[in-house]
Amino acid sequence: MLTAAIIGASGYTGAQAIEIFMRHSKAKLTYLTALPEECGKVEDIFPRFRGRCSLEIEPLNMNKLVSSAKVVLCCLPHKVSMGFVPNLLAAGLKVIDFSADYRIKDVDVYEKYYQPHTDRDNLKQAVYGLCELNREKIKNAKLIANPGCFPTTFILGTAPLLKNKLVDGTVIVNSVTGTSGAGKNPSKNFHFPNMNENFFAYGIGKHRHQPEMEQIAGELTGKGVEVLFQPHVGPFDYGIMSTIYCQPKEKLTQEKLTELYKEFYKNEHFVQVLNSAPMLKDIANTNYCHIYPTICKDKIVVFSAIDNLIKGASGQAVQNMNIMYGIEETDGLK
Repeated sequence: MLTAAIIGASGYTGAQAIEIFMRHSKAKLTYLTALPEECGKVEDIFPRFRGRCSLEIEPLNMNKLVSSAKVVLCCLPHKVSMGFVPNLLAAGLKVIDFSADYRIKDVDVYEKYYQPHTDRDNLKQAVYGLCELNREKIKNAKLIANPGCFPTTFILGTAPLLKNKLVDGTVIVNSVTGTSGAGKNPSKNFHFPNMNENFFAYGIGKHRHQPEMEQIAGELTGKGVEVLFQPHVGPFDYGIMSTIYCQPKEKLTQEKLTELYKEFYKNEHFVQVLNSAPMLKDIANTNYCHIYPTICKDKIVVFSAIDNLIKGASGQAVQNMNIMYGIEETDGLK
């Protein structure tokens, strides 16, 4: 049985990861950590686990962690994670990191959007954990950079087009996320009286997921791709819906476009190509991405939907873990 630990287990992604491991047949959680003020029995931190989970979230003890687990899900914020990852790797553990600290390969770009990077050596060896595109690299990785939630919808939504060099000019990505995307800590904008029956844009022209999108798009096409990304938040709990607008290099029929996507994802369990626009309720609490590509006035418009906490975070992390250890990719995620 594969043993796993979670650092930062008291947040939303930690709770979703615990839920997934409870269904897993070949991996089990053996150690959970968080800040001292957020520790305690799992069923007290997350009442949804009462009578279902007897684990306890403890302050971090590196010796105990190293002796109890082989792989670590690092559910820590950007800029915090790279303070822990080097020690975990040095101790011989494999790490799946949820932050942006190991996603962006260009240090200058990372530092423009975040802070000075303090772990450049491990940044070089990190594998971007988009399972559907990097499966072979993931198999032998020691450090996985779990993709951002918005970039997951964008990359899966456009990969068939970008890989086949069918897109010209700027790609526009218009996304809406649920309030859980802001994390567990409360803030003014996400206070219920403000968020309820409200809808607003944020990160205008400067959202930190845009360079991640441009990096992976560039890798798929072999040249630079300009992405214009605008996120919004809506008054619902979970999910991301991205609407992606592309200028095609050549004229495509709806039939050819659908065929392209279905052929590209024919062997991917967690990507489903639809014949109509997806709905967030259909992917809530699942690791699936629902995609609908269509033609609108000679433009390609792609609708891409995921659960931001599962395929956009914890589910994708477990999918990565399964690949790393040769476990059935769907284990714990069906």
